[in-house]
Amino acid sequence: MGRQPQGRDLPQPAARPQGGAARTVRTWRSTTRRVREEIGQEARYRHSIGVARTAERLAMAHGLDTRRARLAGLFHDLARLWSRDRLVAEARRRHLTLDAFALVYPVVIHAPLGAELARERFDIRDEGVLDAIRKHTLGDAHMTPLDVVIYLADALEPWRAYDGRAAMLETALRDLGAGMRAVLESTLAHHAARGLTPSPKTLACARAYGIAIPEELLHA
Repeated sequence: MGRQPQGRDLPQPAARPQGGAARTVRTWRSTTRRVREEIGQEARYRHSIGVARTAERLAMAHGLDTRRARLAGLFHDLARLWSRDRLVAEARRRHLTLDAFALVYPVVIHAPLGAELARERFDIRDEGVLDAIRKHTLGDAHMTPLDVVIYLADALEPWRAYDGRAAMLETALRDLGAGMRAVLESTLAHHAARGLTPSPKTLACARAYGIAIPEELLHA
């Protein structure tokens, strides 16, 4: 089991909200209850809350819209626990484009399908939020600051327990680009060490950040 988040990893309690702020809190609580029901697993729901809070923290640090970041983080894994067959079937039913990598590794379909579920079941119409959900797993050669925030939050939220996580989060809070380079380098090293095949989208994302691709991954 990984370690439990401690201290500053966790969101701190705020003063009791009043007026419009109180309505916002009630709406957030209602939405998170629905997300919990939609996901259906406590650990995955806890991860989603962790991503939402980490995304909010990163957005605040870099002058971005914290509400959009929080929503994209909350909804990013709506389809993560679906079976391979269901992911493929539901993506095809919605006429989503599935490349060769997605057909070999259907788990990655949960990202674009999650964006569709956010639109269909939670009435999310902000294409920037939906794009951030679509790109959170593999990255992309062209990413907005919000895309980057969600990609990083997914990798660095406090329930993720691996060496270097906290240091990479601190880097990302100072500099989003440096945070992306750190996480992408860690991801590629993980793939290389385990003989895994990276997505062409992840390789394109890494190149966009000036990262040299390990030779063994070019022929995986």
